[in-house]
Amino acid sequence: MPTLSQFLFGAIVLGALAAVPGIALAPWWRARRRRALAGRPFPAAWRRVLARQVPIVGRLPAPLQRELERRMQVFIAEKPFVGCRGLVVTEAMRVVVAAQACLLLLGRPHWHHAGLRQVLLYPGAFLVDRVHAEPGGVRRGERQALAGESWSQGQVVLSWDDVLAGAADPADGRNVVLHEFAHQLDQADGRSNGAPPLPRGMDGRRWARVLQQAFDALRAQLGRGEAAPLDPYAATSPAEFFAVATEAFFEQGPRMAAAQPALYAELAAFYGVDPASW
Repeated sequence: MPTLSQFLFGAIVLGALAAVPGIALAPWWRARRRRALAGRPFPAAWRRVLARQVPIVGRLPAPLQRELERRMQVFIAEKPFVGCRGLVVTEAMRVVVAAQACLLLLGRPHWHHAGLRQVLLYPGAFLVDRVHAEPGGVRRGERQALAGESWSQGQVVLSWDDVLAGAADPADGRNVVLHEFAHQLDQADGRSNGAPPLPRGMDGRRWARVLQQAFDALRAQLGRGEAAPLDPYAATSPAEFFAVATEAFFEQGPRMAAAQPALYAELAAFYGVDPASW
């Protein structure tokens, strides 16, 4: 069973990577270019796409909507999108993905998904081959259909059908873009372990303790056959717990704040926003 150290490892290095990725990973001219991109008028066509396909944006207070638009313009200009299995990536697709990915950045001025190199879009679920170790050292191959995947080398792979489905209902706690881009934040230090580099000023030990307790409580509830506050997939590993909790934090903020106030408070401190108030 995962231990406290799995959540703690790397988390106490406050701000070393996450606090200033825009400064640490880009020269001064990139920061200047980003300011220029963010200052451009937001295309009216993009606003229409958001109104139709990303209803969570309508929940945001007006200042956060403007900030989201600024972040989206930088994201779309910087991050390549690659269509897979014959998919032709349209401007509207970029807008839908960017809006959800940039929700994670709203409360952190210097965050830009700096490690992301490209977004790969499939029309629907994509197949991957996995090798699982079984008791006795036996290794078994298995083919899985996935809605999304995040690679530590800087790629996020998404099923367009699932991107649309996740965006369509902003209150169900299921959003593949939020999930996979949470993994990108977790992997900023090269590891996927539920212990992302924390912003300056956060208490790494408290973060580790709260997430470990919530993770253990979820596994215990599921083991007793009880209804759980998060999708059961969160119980598979600390990394998946962080990603699933991120989905619930942004889409079900009031519910999480009431049912898991300590977990909500840590995620609010990490992301710098308060979705329960939207």
